[in-house]
Amino acid sequence: MVDMAFCAFDRRGATESNPSIERLSELLQSLDVGDQEHPDVALKHETEWCLSAFRSGLLVWENVEAEEGHPRHMTDVPREKVLGLWVKLAQGDIAAVEAEPWLPGYG
Repeated sequence: MVDMAFCAFDRRGATESNPSIERLSELLQSLDVGDQEHPDVALKHETEWCLSAFRSGLLVWENVEAEEGHPRHMTDVPREKVLGLWVKLAQGDIAAVEAEPWLPGYG
């Protein structure tokens, strides 16, 4: 398997390249603290596909560079599921993430 580049964004927007699964889990745990100004953490693959997770369980899937991008979302997503999808995205398995039951828009 070819290693793809990915990065994670913490709640303040700081970027970390190719973080470990343990670090991704820590980023998700940071959602435990309410912060309306910085509501999400995200993982973005080098293809510009991005999964943003929110404290409420909202998960947003979008290509941040696509001009005709169609953001999609799921609600009440458990953090374990988010972590699993982040790992798939980090591995470049876009098709597996696409196969989820996404709803249109940002939720």
